[in-house]
Amino acid sequence: MKNKLIAEFFGTFWLTFGGCGSAVLAAKFITTEGATPLNLGIGLVGVALAFGLTVLTTAYAIGHISGCHLNPAVSLGLCVGGRFKAAELPGYIIAQVLGATAGAGVLYVIASGQAGFSLEGGFASNGFGDHSPGKYSMVSCFVAEVVLTFFFLLIILGATDSRAPKGFAPIAIGFGLTLIHLIGIPVTNLSVNPARSTGPAIFVGGWALQQLWLFWLAPLVGAALAGVVYPLMAGKADDRQ
Repeated sequence: MKNKLIAEFFGTFWLTFGGCGSAVLAAKFITTEGATPLNLGIGLVGVALAFGLTVLTTAYAIGHISGCHLNPAVSLGLCVGGRFKAAELPGYIIAQVLGATAGAGVLYVIASGQAGFSLEGGFASNGFGDHSPGKYSMVSCFVAEVVLTFFFLLIILGATDSRAPKGFAPIAIGFGLTLIHLIGIPVTNLSVNPARSTGPAIFVGGWALQQLWLFWLAPLVGAALAGVVYPLMAGKADDRQ
């Protein structure tokens, strides 16, 4: 169990640092060299791909140790779906939140080294209303997070089913996370992961902490629904992992 929790800590650290780091450091990068400023940023597509790549790479690195959940919603969905022991759920969630917080902390140290850095930009926190990138309402953001988490868990449960092709699960899951980021970044900055939401929110404080409840509740609801639906759709539940 100790090895599993250490793996989840570092895996969630990498997801938060890599994904949120791409948003904070690289999404919009303006070079002032030469006469004309040039935008070399990776944009929303680059950020979406960065999140997907963190999961894809980490799944191959620690999947055989902890299952590479990196997300309280994933752990809950797997538990509801009969793939994960309920007794291990609290430890996983604690390790994931600590890893995300540490990842956000290291990102803050790096980002704050640039002149003019300010947390007023959001620091990749998730939000609704005035703090939604597209100014979407609370209801819109809640529905988006539930639906996108639901389908993310369906992808995970299907790709890791014993009947699925072997060795390809990280690819399907990584590209699945990329896809839902392409959909959801304009709405909420996309969470589908309470740990990832908690890390940056701790440093931003204020509105980010006040709105954090939605980015716990909605992903957990979506994941639990997928944990119920997938076994009904796929037939006999897979063996516990």
